Amino acid sequence: MNPGDLRALEPDFWRAPSAHNTQPWTLRYRDGSAEIGWDPAHALPVADPTGRDLRLGLGAFTETCLIVCADAGLAVGFRPDYDQARRRIGHLVAADEPYRTPFGVGDVRARRSGRVPYRPGRLDDAAFTTVAELAEAAGARTLRLPCRRLAGLLYDADRHMFGDPAVTRELRAWLRLTPRDPRYDRDGLTDRALRLGRAEALGLRAVLSPRAYPLLRRVGLPRLLAAASRGLLNYDGDVLVLVGPAGCPPEGQVAMGRVLMRQWLALSRLGHTTHPLSQIIDAPATRATLARLLDVDDPARLLSIVRVGRPAEPPPRSARRVR
Repeated sequence: MNPGDLRALEPDFWRAPSAHNTQPWTLRYRDGSAEIGWDPAHALPVADPTGRDLRLGLGAFTETCLIVCADAGLAVGFRPDYDQARRRIGHLVAADEPYRTPFGVGDVRARRSGRVPYRPGRLDDAAFTTVAELAEAAGARTLRLPCRRLAGLLYDADRHMFGDPAVTRELRAWLRLTPRDPRYDRDGLTDRALRLGRAEALGLRAVLSPRAYPLLRRVGLPRLLAAASRGLLNYDGDVLVLVGPAGCPPEGQVAMGRVLMRQWLALSRLGHTTHPLSQIIDAPATRATLARLLDVDDPARLLSIVRVGRPAEPPPRSARRVR
């Protein structure tokens, strides 16, 4: 395996999704392989203390690498080798043949996640069956609920998120609310990705500032910010939840991230966009409530939650860095 061939493909590798668009992955080329690991500076230790979202993102990155390599005709496989202490999940290695996948680099480039409004309408049975079967093949399940049924949970989760100073401080570090931010075209959550107008972006930047937030938090800011997003689920649509197998270990969550990537690419081919609502399973109370709604025995098995549908406007292309 020629490292130079893989380096040329890195811009497409980096199109993988990650929480807050932190792009935590690293590639280290050595001994004819490429080690996939992560940079702790691009993790979310407060909002994602168990590392669930980190590992899902690393799995999505792995799947993206394999798809892009296969499209380029390169025979590359993945050898799992999870090591928390060394911050690695495994290696891209030479294989006997290219990775077998129905997807290509065009699918990777076309996939979008977006906070944009979606057209009313539930996910059709054929599309849901497609993503459900992808999960079942890996020993997981995908369940769905009507959007409106989760509007209250989203409000509670957002209120919890904005009411926690440490979580809010971490979120603030990844917000890119003005094009003048030197990191605007590299990573994080931009005003465009959050679908904020200039005045809204400036307002959010002001109220979350280190000076204003402590005071405003005490007088009801979390409630106001949570109420602003409540309308996201006030329409006839679907939310999908990925439920992992019982006792899923860290390396199993990496594998579930690969499943998620395949699901999102399949949905994208059908004209659908996804919008992660991870805060619902990040907050203990809303995670437990969601588990009861879905009749899932262990809330820790809830790995991912997204609303899905046909976008009413094109989602913006999110920023990406390379190295």
